[in-house]
Amino acid sequence: MAKDLVVILTALNVEYQAVRRKLAGPQVHRHKRGTLFEVGTVQGTSCRIALGLTNKGNHSAAVIAERAIQEFSPVAVLFVGVAGALWDTARLGDVVMATHVYAYHGATSEDDGTKARPRVWETAHGVSQLGSHLARANDWADDTSGHGRAPQVRFGAIAAGEVVQNSKISAEARWIRQHYNDALAIEMEAAGVAQAGHLNGAPVAIIRGISDRADGTKSSANDRNWQPRAAANAAAFATRLAVELVGEREQIAVSEADRAPTADRLEEHVSNTAHNSTVGIMAGSVRGSTVYVNADAKVTRPADLVAELDAFRGHLKRHHAEGALDEDTYREALAELGFACRAARENTAERSKRATMALKRLRGLIADCPELAAMLAPLVVAAGDLS
Repeated sequence: MAKDLVVILTALNVEYQAVRRKLAGPQVHRHKRGTLFEVGTVQGTSCRIALGLTNKGNHSAAVIAERAIQEFSPVAVLFVGVAGALWDTARLGDVVMATHVYAYHGATSEDDGTKARPRVWETAHGVSQLGSHLARANDWADDTSGHGRAPQVRFGAIAAGEVVQNSKISAEARWIRQHYNDALAIEMEAAGVAQAGHLNGAPVAIIRGISDRADGTKSSANDRNWQPRAAANAAAFATRLAVELVGEREQIAVSEADRAPTADRLEEHVSNTAHNSTVGIMAGSVRGSTVYVNADAKVTRPADLVAELDAFRGHLKRHHAEGALDEDTYREALAELGFACRAARENTAERSKRATMALKRLRGLIADCPELAAMLAPLVVAAGDLS
C-alpha cells in the first residue's frame, strides 16, 4: 500500500485547476481503462497526490473513485470542489468539511407525500479529527489580500443529489430543507465517492468551498466570481489535510516498526526468560539452550493465509445466521472473500495487491460488525506481506 499518496478528485475543471496549482511536477498516469490522473507532490512536501476529474454526478464520481482506489491504494480519498450553502451558517468562500453525507434522493412516494429514505455515510473519525485540528490551527488558507475576510472551516452534513439546486421556494428545495435541515451544503458527487470508499475500505473526506447559496441567486456572473475563489479555498484546505494524513501514516509506520521485535530482541528475550523451559516458536531453530530466530521468515505463508480466509468464511456464515449481516451484504462479502482466496493462491507479482484490495472491500462491507472487523484486520496485513 502506498504510504505517501492521497487521491484528490474534482468534478469541474475550475476545481481541478485549483488543486493542480498546489502540486509540483505533476505527471500523467493512465488507468488501463483510459482514465487519466496526474500524480505530483504538494509543493514543499513529500506528500504525493493523484489528481483526477470525475465530471458531474454521483454515478460518474463513484466509478472514477473506485478506479482511483484500485489503482493507487491511497491513504485517503478527498473530494474537493464547490457547493451551494443551504443556510447562512456558511458564508461565500467558506469551506465545509462533511461530518457525514446524505444521498437525499433516496425516498418513497406515497399518497400523503414523499418520505425521506436517505443513505448516510460518516467521515472516518481519524480524518475528521485531523480536519478539526487544522481548522483550529487556522494557518491553512492562502493569502487573501484583496478578497476580504479569511475563509472559515465549517463542519456538518452535506447533501448530495442529482440536480443543481438553485431555489428556496421550489417543492424540492422546501423538501430538502425540511428533511435535511442539518445539512450545511448541497452538491452532486459526495454520495458516489462515499459509497466507493465504503465498499473499498478507503477513508473519504468531502471538502467543499461555498460558491453560491442555492437559493435562486446563483448566476453565471456570480459563478465566474465565486467559483474560483471557493475552489481555491477548498484546494488549500484539502492539500494541507492530505499532508497531515500522510504525515500521520508515516508516524504510525515508524511507531509500529519500533514496537516490532527484531531478531536480537527476540533472542535476548528468549535467553533471559526461557532457560530450562520449553519454548514454542513459529520460525527459526533451537540448538541446545539457544534459540535462533530467522528475522527474514514470513510468519504467514500463502497456504496459511488461504486457510485462514477459508476459516473466516465460517465466521461470516455465523454472523449472517445471527442476523448481524443482511443477505445482500453477506453475498457481497462472500464474493470479496472468494476473490481474495483466489488471488492469494496465484503465483503472480500482483497477488498481494489483488488480495489486499479484495480484503479492504470486505472490510468496508463488515465495518458495522466489530468482531468480524477485528478478525479480518490481521488477514489484511498478511495479504500485504505476500511476496
